[in-house]
Amino acid sequence: MPDSYRSPKTAIRRSPIHGRGLFAIRSIAKGEIVAIKGGHIMARETLRRVRRRIAESYMQVEDDFYVGARRPSEIRRNKLFINHSCEPNLGIRGQLTFVALRPIEAGEELTYDWAMEENSPAATRCACGRARCRKRLTGRDWTIPALQRRYRGAFAAYLEEKIAARKRRRG
Repeated sequence: MPDSYRSPKTAIRRSPIHGRGLFAIRSIAKGEIVAIKGGHIMARETLRRVRRRIAESYMQVEDDFYVGARRPSEIRRNKLFINHSCEPNLGIRGQLTFVALRPIEAGEELTYDWAMEENSPAATRCACGRARCRKRLTGRDWTIPALQRRYRGAFAAYLEEKIAARKRRRG
């Protein structure tokens, strides 16, 4: 089974953002590992074939590659239930590890900004309800300079490399 890791300090509960979410049940320190995404490595073509059956239980790890469940029977042990927020409390270290960006209190929903890992032509409406809500999310939000500054060091490694390359080209 392609299991993911969720800290024992977390629990899946009903979310005001979307469906179910991951919540802190004990306080979490800044920098602490909250979750690690597991799963099958899938090329974009494979993801297209299985996407409807795997309930958004995947994560982008390179431009044309994703990691996650491949079959519905794997979702329960693979999905992290970390919803999007435009004011997240989690960031990404490396490609698959979610860490706390700040101290997190018990009861808080654990969230990350999809801009931290997604590079695609997708667009969707945001339901986070936060003060900094962008209202519309795109798979290219990682290119927004304000987000690059705010989330520096919290993007997936492949996006951190893209951001650094863009800065080098600009001079």
